[in-house]
Amino acid sequence: MNSKPEDLSAMKQVDTVPSLNAIFSPRSVAVIGASRNRNSLGFALLHNLVFGQFNGAIFPVNPHAGAIHSLKAYPTVGDIPDPVDLAVVMVPRKLVLGVVEECLEKGVRGLVVITAGYSETGAEGLELERQLRATVREGGARMIGPNCMGVINTDPDVHLDATFSPTPARRGSIGFVSQSGALGVAILNAAADLGLGLTQFVSMGNKADVSGNDMLEFWEDDPATKVICMYLESFGNPRRFTQIAKRVSRKKPILIVKSGRTAEGARAASSHTGAIAGADVPVSAFLEQCGVLRANTIEELFAIAKALDRCPLTAGKRVAILTNAGGPAIMATDACVNLGLEIAEFSEPTLESLAAFLPPEASLANPVDMIASATPEGYSKALEAILGDERVDMVMVINVRPLLTNPIDVMQKVGEAVQGQDKPVVAVMMATEEFHDEVRGRTDLPPVYEFPESAARALAQLYRYSAWRQRPVDEAIPEFEVDDAAVAEILARQGEGYLPDHLAFRVLELYGIPIAKWREVTGSVDASVAAEGIGYPVVVKAVGPELVHKSDLGAVKIDLRSAKELEEAMQEIRTSLESAGVESTGFLLQELGRGGHEVIFGITTDPRFGPLLMFGLGGKYVEVLRDVRFGVLPLAPLEAREMIRGIQGFPLLEGVRGEARADLELLEEVLLRIAQLAERHPRIQELDINPFVAAAERDAAKALDVRIRVAPRDA
Repeated sequence: MNSKPEDLSAMKQVDTVPSLNAIFSPRSVAVIGASRNRNSLGFALLHNLVFGQFNGAIFPVNPHAGAIHSLKAYPTVGDIPDPVDLAVVMVPRKLVLGVVEECLEKGVRGLVVITAGYSETGAEGLELERQLRATVREGGARMIGPNCMGVINTDPDVHLDATFSPTPARRGSIGFVSQSGALGVAILNAAADLGLGLTQFVSMGNKADVSGNDMLEFWEDDPATKVICMYLESFGNPRRFTQIAKRVSRKKPILIVKSGRTAEGARAASSHTGAIAGADVPVSAFLEQCGVLRANTIEELFAIAKALDRCPLTAGKRVAILTNAGGPAIMATDACVNLGLEIAEFSEPTLESLAAFLPPEASLANPVDMIASATPEGYSKALEAILGDERVDMVMVINVRPLLTNPIDVMQKVGEAVQGQDKPVVAVMMATEEFHDEVRGRTDLPPVYEFPESAARALAQLYRYSAWRQRPVDEAIPEFEVDDAAVAEILARQGEGYLPDHLAFRVLELYGIPIAKWREVTGSVDASVAAEGIGYPVVVKAVGPELVHKSDLGAVKIDLRSAKELEEAMQEIRTSLESAGVESTGFLLQELGRGGHEVIFGITTDPRFGPLLMFGLGGKYVEVLRDVRFGVLPLAPLEAREMIRGIQGFPLLEGVRGEARADLELLEEVLLRIAQLAERHPRIQELDINPFVAAAERDAAKALDVRIRVAPRDA
């Protein structure tokens, strides 16, 4: 599944936090490639170190300059008389490897390689990057990059700005990883504009050594970092990310912008599961299973991060809206409901408390419209009453600036009312730019937004993260007693392509997955005898390597109740296939599935994440309805339960209008058995069990059709 570079990046030489201290908390920094040219990156980075008041020693390295930026320069890193913890390398690519070797001989244990021209450029660059990584690891050092923008640590004991960004980072509690160096500048600009502070900022570049996984571990127990934000273009080692992120997200939120959401370039697939799983589906399933939140844009990411940083967790999703204008309140209500939140219904004591001081024209029902004459004190009293209601989990305060009230005074009173509260409050202040400039960066106030939609999105993600934190820890993954040796033997005999139908059903049998009774037959006599053994009514299907979607070719006949009907059906199938120019190798006879609802189980293989599991409503319209959920390995029982209960059609499985409830426990077990099959037999690239009859009685629940596609033997 993983390429060689990804496997190498998964290697863990030493404990992450101590090994990265030379990069983030150095006592001395050498800038190799420092320059006097004010328009060069070598000057900009050195300037940022000096201007940012780095608390250690700075050593410019340039063989053609005696001093740079009023600092003594050295021809090589080996000429520096003092120890060097961190070396920032920004020399031409052909010189990088030699410079890194000199650094390692010097005893440097932290490297930031700014230089580009490696794996992002093709095969030659990839090979050079492998050599660079191997050299660094053999030397016992750690490296950020290559092809990166640098690192920042705002800790007042360090004050490290080893980037060429024109915008410095302010001190705060957000740790940020960016895989894109160019976008890193925009990220720092956006953080400054929004008044958000960072603990550390890391431009990862090509992630040859230090990866986003390392940074998750670095920030995991860092008390200064409350929120972890990441801009990623790829996952180097998804399995390791899963293990780390599941653990870290139990302690602090992880918020990601992942590029590449469109289906363009997605692999064509012949299975229903593969067709539905576009380019972005595996990523979303993968992140959701890890408890990781996802934003669509950098702007949205910071809007959400602001709430995660400053608000307590919420006990539920019931929102109260407090406003002085009806229009924005309607917008807020729509946004909250569309994002899955609920509009709270106030208790009688709350309504009585609000009625005691609000004017008669005010609307007391949620949203509370205090009308345009609302005062800062009125906001404070109303907010205190609403926060005291047990039916309210979170509050959105909206203010449209009236002529006679200063919005700063409103926010001040709102901030005072929120102090000591254990419920999240966000504010929407539709005021001037001067107001937002004044409150930007103030941590004594709730998060402030310009429009209700942004505030609603932040509350929705805050609820999602709170629900994840309250979720029980996954149970141990069960191991089912199955015949793996027999499955392996079947797969070993099969080259690339689909298993014959009878072998596909045999694989399910060997894995304890209930299937409809079946027999392989060739002619009408065989079929008649087999049908008597199975019991009418029966289903007959033509089988053969070209028969993937049988219904499309008229190769399936159902509800056959006699030998005569069976013989006629088989002849009709032969005629249909002959007209279509398709050959069959025989027929499969099955018992007719009765009752219950048709569902689908599936496996497709993503080149990045490996096997991807699917569950949803099945039948021939599965690709039209697309009512499915996806999961990645390893799959725990709770995750299987959530996949099944997460489809929109789940109420059908629970039973509606007098229908019996499907055996949900069996569906969960089947999904976990399929997960074990995918884990232990990676040559299975695609699997569709469609339909599977989800019935109330366990004996009636069974797979009616299955397709299994196998990868080449050397895959």
